[in-house]
Amino acid sequence: MLEVAISKQLGHFKLEVEFEAGEEIIVLAGPSGAGKTSILQVIAGLTHPDSGSITLNGRRFCGGPGRPLPARDRNIGYLFQDYALFPHMTVERNILYGVGKDQLADARPVINQLQEVLGIGHLLKKYPHQISGGEKQRVALARALAAEPDLLLLDEPLSALDEETREECQDELLRLHELWNIPFIVVTHSRSEAEKLGDRILRLKKGSLVEESRGTI
Repeated sequence: MLEVAISKQLGHFKLEVEFEAGEEIIVLAGPSGAGKTSILQVIAGLTHPDSGSITLNGRRFCGGPGRPLPARDRNIGYLFQDYALFPHMTVERNILYGVGKDQLADARPVINQLQEVLGIGHLLKKYPHQISGGEKQRVALARALAAEPDLLLLDEPLSALDEETREECQDELLRLHELWNIPFIVVTHSRSEAEKLGDRILRLKKGSLVEESRGTI
């Protein structure tokens, strides 16, 4: 269970949100500049709130005594909008990047499963510039999940894809969520995507949650 109750000054408004997420897909929707990506960054530990707390499965990330838990110790997968693949690494090395050498043997069955589910086994020796946008998205997903995170954050992961590829990747996200049974938090500007992916849709406006609804599928 993810529990978020944070406050942070952002430019001309204050981000103040409170929500919980179980083993479900939460979609953060709303206009550009509403604070959606800032919420992901605070949860991931890339920035810190001015006040409040974040806990995941009983582990406190911030809000208690002492310093906030560093991002590297939170066991969170983060899929950035541009995928952030390393151009000098093969697909295989990109996927393995977040897995420590001492964890590789244990992680191999998970990685093999990801390669099969995402259909990227034939890409392992290629470099990011040699694969399509949809393939990059699948590789980035595999990398984010290879370390078996407790939570997956996705910041507009499908926005750069054509409509057909986008729909295919939406289906893959839903299938992966069924396999992993961890909270997914997805930022999107697409209403149809929000309704398809989200178990719950949280709409933001100027840093505040203004509406909560259920997905249609």
